[in-house]
Amino acid sequence: MFPPKALEIVYGVIPMVILFSIIAILLRVVIASYNHEKINVFNDFKILMYIIYLFVLFQLVTTTDYSSYSNNFVPFKEILRYNFKSALFIRNVVGNILLFIPFGYLISDVIYMTTKHKNVFVSLLFTLLTSAGIETIQMYIGRSFDIDDIILNFIGGLFGYIAFLIVRAVLKEDSILTKMIKVLIFIVFIGLISLWIYKIILKGEL
Repeated sequence: MFPPKALEIVYGVIPMVILFSIIAILLRVVIASYNHEKINVFNDFKILMYIIYLFVLFQLVTTTDYSSYSNNFVPFKEILRYNFKSALFIRNVVGNILLFIPFGYLISDVIYMTTKHKNVFVSLLFTLLTSAGIETIQMYIGRSFDIDDIILNFIGGLFGYIAFLIVRAVLKEDSILTKMIKVLIFIVFIGLISLWIYKIILKGEL
């Protein structure tokens, strides 16, 4: 059985994601028609997927409440207190890295799509600012700020950038088939991470 809190989060997010997607698609079509633009379905889909991922990520980290502890401003303090083989280490350390791997991949892809350049500095800066923003917000909604979460999210963003470079190197052609393969890889990747998060991080903790 799914944990009640996990079901509550899923049921709360799905309707909003569907509604937002419909509005975003309709708005994009209207703007493109008004400006006589040609819609690039693949690129627009990637941007929509990126926005949805951000929304779900924010919902997850601000709604899920694993435990209550004080703010941590000392780097590596929380990371080093866990036993590497413990469930807490997997949930809090590995989990925080995994959550931001898709972010690193997506932001790198969007930057390349808009500028035609790979830029690790900009990608990681976006990752850093996003994670720091989430942690800051958490201080004002009854949760806590943890500098270690930012470090781990940053590492996840770096892995995501590396994954982006690998995908670009392996799938160089810009054909429809290649684009479909890229989207499929990302969807499968997100699915596996989501399943892992449910089984390892959320199970029995909500």
